Amino acid sequence: MAATTEAVTDKPELKRASVAAGVEHVASRLNMVQLIQLRWFAVIGQVSTIAMVSIVLRIPLPLPQMLMVLACLIAFNLGSQMRWHEGRPVSNRELFLALLVDVGSLTAQLYFSGGASNPFAFLYLLQVILSAVLLEAWTTWLIVIITSACLAGLSLWSVPLSLPPEHDIGFFSLYVQGMVICFVLNASLLVVCITRISDNLRRGAAQLADLRQRAAEEKHIVRMGLLASGAAHELGTPLATLSVILGDWRHMREFKDNPDLLEEITEMETQLQRCKAIVSGILLSSGEARGESSARSTIRTFLDQLAAEWRESRPAVAFVYENRLAQDLPVVFDSTLKQMIFNILDNALEASPSWLSLVAEREDDALVLTVCDSGPGFAPGMLEQVGTPYQSTKGKPGRGLGLFLVVNVARTLGGSVAASNRPEGGAQVRVALPLAAITLAEESDDAA
Repeated sequence: MAATTEAVTDKPELKRASVAAGVEHVASRLNMVQLIQLRWFAVIGQVSTIAMVSIVLRIPLPLPQMLMVLACLIAFNLGSQMRWHEGRPVSNRELFLALLVDVGSLTAQLYFSGGASNPFAFLYLLQVILSAVLLEAWTTWLIVIITSACLAGLSLWSVPLSLPPEHDIGFFSLYVQGMVICFVLNASLLVVCITRISDNLRRGAAQLADLRQRAAEEKHIVRMGLLASGAAHELGTPLATLSVILGDWRHMREFKDNPDLLEEITEMETQLQRCKAIVSGILLSSGEARGESSARSTIRTFLDQLAAEWRESRPAVAFVYENRLAQDLPVVFDSTLKQMIFNILDNALEASPSWLSLVAEREDDALVLTVCDSGPGFAPGMLEQVGTPYQSTKGKPGRGLGLFLVVNVARTLGGSVAASNRPEGGAQVRVALPLAAITLAEESDDAA
């Protein structure tokens, strides 16, 4: 599991490229679904038209041939529905072939029902417009050429219909009525199809925009990581110097004989050791891959130790920790995940020094961590931009990175972060992490 996570997170460009390709595949598959649905409307329309012309208008039609074309179209659509129901990616060539089938079935039906003199020949325009929306430019022009050739061929070779004579009867002419019906069909189907296809394209564009935003955030995190790593290296020398000075002071008579000063030196050494641990953690996280810097534990043990460590190192007046996990599972945690939880608790402590809580529970296949405080809560504008860098209510430059890092770490693990205000006052941050991303597989233990 750790090796897999490392492979994904160490190559963000490949990950973004695969996600972008997935967005395009989803949009193209939805467009194919629209074509399949449109083809069912075409089947219903053809059945209704054939029945109306042959039964009500009593115009003789070559029914065996026309019904055979209709049966082939139904069989093709059933096969298409079963194939694309599996969620496979759809290429431009496959969309082109699907439209060619529609053009072929329309041409065959027109051939047996009057050819170019049939007012429903204008349905070719529907195929051309759909190809302009769905296909690449060169295949769209192929559809234009093919439909033009089909219409020209129908004007030369087609089976004529035996129609009653019409002499200037206007709207009551069957040809005029057929043109009106064809126009209404074209207009209605184009509105429905183009609207749905446009929705698919807008959703795809929104997902790509979100992907670009995530890429920018990942670059921002990389820059912050480099700065943090550089700062940690620079801080190593002055911290070591301070440690030596405090050690010398502890052995000086002026401090040894003064219990108050000795107590303050002890507190300074404690805080200095904490600073060293933080610097070491930064260097460890930046210099080692996930899996190498991770520690195997159980989910209850890790959370209990984390809560105890945070309680001992922070001046919280009242910190309530509840571990509601009924089942203990072997998991792997690294310093990044630990720091993520610390960031949430630190933010809650700044907003509410008097009281905060951490609740751990399991919901379905996810570990859910909920941090609550009794502070002023989030401003409405903050709730709309949770996870955006430099969004902070503290009014200080450079603040607001805590939740930004939390959101991105959770996203890397396939989880989510939700922030809200509590009805009784204060804020609540809820982190959901899939257990599959942190749980140790049995085969990993055996391999180790």
